[in-house]
Amino acid sequence: QPLFMMVVFTLFFGQLAKVPSEGMPYPIFAYAGLLPWQLFSRALTDAGTSLVMNERLITKVYFPRLIVPTSAVLAALIDFAIAFVILILMMFYYGIVPTSAVLTLPLFLLLALITALGVGFWLSALDVQYRDVRYTIPFLTQFWLFATPVVYPSSIVPESWRALLGINPMSGVVEGFRWALLGRPEGPGPLLVVSIAVSVLVFVGGLYYFRRM
Repeated sequence: QPLFMMVVFTLFFGQLAKVPSEGMPYPIFAYAGLLPWQLFSRALTDAGTSLVMNERLITKVYFPRLIVPTSAVLAALIDFAIAFVILILMMFYYGIVPTSAVLTLPLFLLLALITALGVGFWLSALDVQYRDVRYTIPFLTQFWLFATPVVYPSSIVPESWRALLGINPMSGVVEGFRWALLGRPEGPGPLLVVSIAVSVLVFVGGLYYFRRM
């Protein structure tokens, strides 16, 4: 899925719209942004509907309910691992060698999972109470995609507004993922700090709401 989306984005945003890619080939710029985004999107979608989808199991056997959305989020890592192999091949093709910053990559993946789990806690609890919530999730993820610097770099946003972009936790994840893998000279900076703070708030709030409901 991220591979085909990369082809479409490269055609429309890279070739036709001439969206800047900070000196990197647009295909790998887009794919490196799509990879953590797809992990988040898949994890969020599966976690958000996990309780209703496993209704029969939940009503028959007692176990901590937190396991259900958590397992849905962790399952998304399998797709990510497969897509990551393609990214490695693309980096080899374009001659991109990661720097020591690649060691921080697991931290950005953890941030993506925490964000997906936090929002997943909110949505899965709401889905039990209001069954129409599941139909809003595709729209939510589609809107969220274009609010995240996946097809465009955060550098096109004025610097005075860049920290506000971090209110979207996935902004810090995507920018950090590119920095860790593609050897960009500058890290996410203040944008990442704001993203981490918002992600933790969403996670703690979602956990509280889930357990309360």
